[in-house]
Amino acid sequence: MINEFLKYAIPSAFSMFISALYTIIDGIFVGQGVGDAALAAVNIVLPFTVILVGMANMMAVGGGSLVSKNIGAKEIDKAVNIFRQVCKFLLILSIVISIICVIFTSQIVKLLGATENLQGLAVDYLRFYALFSIPNLIGIVLNSFVRNDQKPKLAMVSIISGAITNIILDYVFIFKLGFGIKGAAIATGLGQIVTVSILLPHFIKKSGYLSFGKVKLQIESIKEFLKIGFPSFFAQASFSVIVLLHNVIITKNIGEIGVSAYSIINYIGTNIYMVLFGLTLGAQPLISYNYGKRDDKKMLSFYKITCISSILFTCIAVSICYIFGKNLIQIFTSDKEILELAYTGLKLASLSYFFVGLNLNTITYYQAIEMPKYSNLICLFRSIIFLPVGLILLSKLFGVNGVWGGTLFAETITFTAINLITNIKLNTLKSTKNSYGKEELKSA
Repeated sequence: MINEFLKYAIPSAFSMFISALYTIIDGIFVGQGVGDAALAAVNIVLPFTVILVGMANMMAVGGGSLVSKNIGAKEIDKAVNIFRQVCKFLLILSIVISIICVIFTSQIVKLLGATENLQGLAVDYLRFYALFSIPNLIGIVLNSFVRNDQKPKLAMVSIISGAITNIILDYVFIFKLGFGIKGAAIATGLGQIVTVSILLPHFIKKSGYLSFGKVKLQIESIKEFLKIGFPSFFAQASFSVIVLLHNVIITKNIGEIGVSAYSIINYIGTNIYMVLFGLTLGAQPLISYNYGKRDDKKMLSFYKITCISSILFTCIAVSICYIFGKNLIQIFTSDKEILELAYTGLKLASLSYFFVGLNLNTITYYQAIEMPKYSNLICLFRSIIFLPVGLILLSKLFGVNGVWGGTLFAETITFTAINLITNIKLNTLKSTKNSYGKEELKSA
């Protein structure tokens, strides 16, 4: 069972790490090639781009869970139909998003809280990012479906190839051609085009269960994968809310220098978050597949293995942040004041990932067993309820250190609350019994 987990989790976690790494390199190129103000501008736009990624993850996890469940239940035609429904719906949605973002870029940036100094840079970044909305969103979804179609290594190769392309083009566009902040957005888009190009042949050549084909959109199917996938959007939106709340409070208490420091913390923290997210994404097809087979023991075992793996990884990540934190921050900036501010923040913020990993695992697990209400509850706790309370209360008690500790407070209380309210073992047994009852009803 551990070997089966590693077969999926290692490629998924590694690909997410590479994905996060190129985000950091993107930040290095922006910080060194354009300036600290550009770093702050990217951070201002981050909540919005995270929401767009959340929409793609909603369909990727929701559709992927249903696909793996139906493959496990030997309902291949249903799995293929769900895949095609998701692809068609996402294509339409990504076109609409691209048009809206390009036309209303200035208004969106103002709503995100950009100051006059940062507005021009933020507009440039978001507008060019939006031009590539279609490959940016479709790449995420196809990657998830390849993983759920039992090809985790292909998913890894596609992400790594896109990341390498992004890094090379970042250097060319920012340093050689002088495109500035928009060069980073263009490089990201072209990198995703490479990712999509690698994934497409799998579905065109029918290398697995899933393939492209004509399909008429069905409202019930759309509702089903959106309902199951919604917690993934909520989780991403939660992260967006986390960044937005931090930006507002930091701007009021510290100013733009604080936003720059927080931007650097986010770049480093994204690596930790994405590996943890990769571990849970790697486990999701295995849990969904065994949910289709109604094997609750294996489902719970994969959940336990994922939780242990996330704790072990976080131990390593936190150690690196404490020992090499200043060295990492110096890659982004040479400003001593930002360096000290960011290092203090990084040490406090990194501790939150112990509970971030466990909460992410639980969110995805409940999606995989088609009990998304508990996933939504976790997301509600961690960002809408406990985070604002933590940020406001701790910032008043401890100043800027309270701001850095806000996420740790929210994630810890969320983990405690959800384990008091729910029992994952009992819910697993309940879910598999309900699934069995539904199948019996359909066959009757």
